[in-house]
Amino acid sequence: MNSRHTFAVSAITLVLGVAIGAATNQRLHAQTNPPAYFFAEIDVTDPDAYRTYVERNTSVVNSFGGRFLARGGKTTAMDGEPPKRVVIIAWENEDKAKAWYTSAAYKEITPIRDNAAKFRGFIVEGVQN
Repeated sequence: MNSRHTFAVSAITLVLGVAIGAATNQRLHAQTNPPAYFFAEIDVTDPDAYRTYVERNTSVVNSFGGRFLARGGKTTAMDGEPPKRVVIIAWENEDKAKAWYTSAAYKEITPIRDNAAKFRGFIVEGVQN
């Protein structure tokens, strides 16, 4: 094999190696950011005000990429007292959930929530599938 061919094969091998390495690195990075879920236990004390909060929060959650999985549906107690209302929002990762929760848009509506309900919220890290 002459030196031109050797150089071409080496260059192609190098480019393929870099591409495979980049793809592997991106896949490994994606695996380090598991999905996250925001859970809220809510006891609504002012239904009209709470409806205002829900309407405004829907667009904020959507704009940050969240997806409602449960939103005040029937809760069946298996052990202990069930919360009055449960909300579960799925997020791509914890960073996205925190970005929503700490955003100016969400902070603007939390006083409505706090005046309309007793609220307890938390983020739970999901598992990789």
